[in-house]
Amino acid sequence: MKKILALLFTFTAITFAHQASAQCDSVAGVCGKFIKAPFVSDGQAYRALVLPNQEAEFRTTFYAGTTYRLAACSGKGDGNLLFNVYSENIDNPNEQRNPIFLSAEHKDAPYWDFKVTTTVDVVITALLNPKTGAASGCAVLLVGFKQ
Repeated sequence: MKKILALLFTFTAITFAHQASAQCDSVAGVCGKFIKAPFVSDGQAYRALVLPNQEAEFRTTFYAGTTYRLAACSGKGDGNLLFNVYSENIDNPNEQRNPIFLSAEHKDAPYWDFKVTTTVDVVITALLNPKTGAASGCAVLLVGFKQ
């Protein structure tokens, strides 16, 4: 009996993981419409399953002299995912982060372009837009740079 329950639990977990991965693939396809010429994807797809009042956190480095486009999606419509960009002090991670961009202050924009003058390590947070009432979703963040 224990073996049957363990097998059933494993099967359920694998099925759930496969469905979550398929949902993220679909969202990444929708989000990809924002990374078009003259922008090129950095080749990474930052993904996380988020629940209401939960934040996903991603880290990357923006290099001086480059224009970046961040696109954030969750679901089929625009504005379902709020994202914030903060500078991070690697030498002192306890130091307060400095906000660079908050999508909620820009009409819940699904993407934004950044011209970077100095190389900076950033933390990008993503959370479901409470206005949509979504119970959960796959947060997808794509980063592109101008050629």
